[in-house]
Amino acid sequence: MSLDIVILAAGQGTRMRSALPKVLHPVADKPMLGHVIDTARRLQPSSIQVVIGHGADKVRERLTADDLNFVIQAEQLGTGHAVAQALPQLSAERVLILYGDVPLIETATLERLLALVSDNQLGLLTVELADPTGYGRIVRDTDGVVQAIVEHKDASEAQRQIREGNTGILAVPGKRLADWLGRLSNSNAQGEYYLTDVIAMAVADGLTVATERAADEMEVLGANDRIQLAQLECHYQHRIARRLMAQGVTLRDPHRFDVRGEVSVGRDVTIDINVILEGKVVIEDDVQIGPNCVIKDSVLRKGAIVKANSHLDGAEMGEGADCGPFARLRPGTKLGAKAHVGNFVELKNAVMGEGAKAGHLSYLGDAEIGARTNIGAGTITCNYDGANKFRTVMGEDVFIGSNSALVAPVTLGDRATTGAGSVVTSDVPADTLAVGRARQRNIEGWKRPTKK
Repeated sequence: MSLDIVILAAGQGTRMRSALPKVLHPVADKPMLGHVIDTARRLQPSSIQVVIGHGADKVRERLTADDLNFVIQAEQLGTGHAVAQALPQLSAERVLILYGDVPLIETATLERLLALVSDNQLGLLTVELADPTGYGRIVRDTDGVVQAIVEHKDASEAQRQIREGNTGILAVPGKRLADWLGRLSNSNAQGEYYLTDVIAMAVADGLTVATERAADEMEVLGANDRIQLAQLECHYQHRIARRLMAQGVTLRDPHRFDVRGEVSVGRDVTIDINVILEGKVVIEDDVQIGPNCVIKDSVLRKGAIVKANSHLDGAEMGEGADCGPFARLRPGTKLGAKAHVGNFVELKNAVMGEGAKAGHLSYLGDAEIGARTNIGAGTITCNYDGANKFRTVMGEDVFIGSNSALVAPVTLGDRATTGAGSVVTSDVPADTLAVGRARQRNIEGWKRPTKK
């Protein structure tokens, strides 16, 4: 059966106390609405309608995509009114209603909910709550059949004792929706058009209200303030941690580990505390990541080792390569197999061949470094003249003496050597020693300055 999805994202979120629209507040560095859209896409609908209102321009600018249609709700008159704004765009056999501030809803849960929908039956997602305060209550008859949803403010004392709460997530037969929305009334404590009133209408029309229950209340929790936002963040991170551990990752402490993107992992991976993985990260078998590392949009091949306090961004480490502690690999950096980058070494758009080494205190930018080449401490590639970038090329088995400055563009042939402290401005042929430093003079009788 065809499917249209409506995502309600027009709320202001006053309790966030922010100029940012509520649905753009992030969980795992992605807007809450972005998470909901990603889940909606996995259901492969005919269309995704996003109802926006407060901060509409910001929401559209941040999340615009070819498969999204944004619908404006100029006045926020309730959930039923919001869905009605999207009604002219809906033509599928089933319609699923989601919420832009409920980012942790699982695809599998929604698939089970959608399976309940037929011409004579709709699907309602409910949740068992320890404290249902503020939630609409699911009212059932003595046979357990759903009769209606009563909002908390309109509920009697007896109804407020019900612990089964309404999540607001609803899947309905498309051909019935227009009639139900047209019959909604705002005669309630809030003066709003409640989507939940559709349930009583469906029952009166002879339809069955079938229910599916969420795994836990965190899956359907919306964020109305920053406290709830932090709760969603913690739950999301713990969910990801459990999935990674099930795939063969050892996390030293799952509560001190963050994923802010997509991670692919192999087996026997070990990750220490306070590690952040951002963007798209690929981690192969037997990789070890030390504490306090940030790894973004990078690939770590089999057996790679990232030592403590290292930052990787847009980098690739070859099999058995290692970096750190306190290494920084910037975009375009590629380390060959068993290459070594030590402490306080920064690479940018640099390729190190197999077994090449840069032990400490060096900057290597826009460079190609051959296999087994050794870079001495304090070496820099002078790759920028203030306007343009230039490349440094080193062959295989090159030895760069400590504190060398390689002024690009420059090429050093295989097995070339530079003397410590040299400034190299011209190409160095293979098997050649380059010494580019001032001749030493010893001045006898030199008197040091004294403090006045």
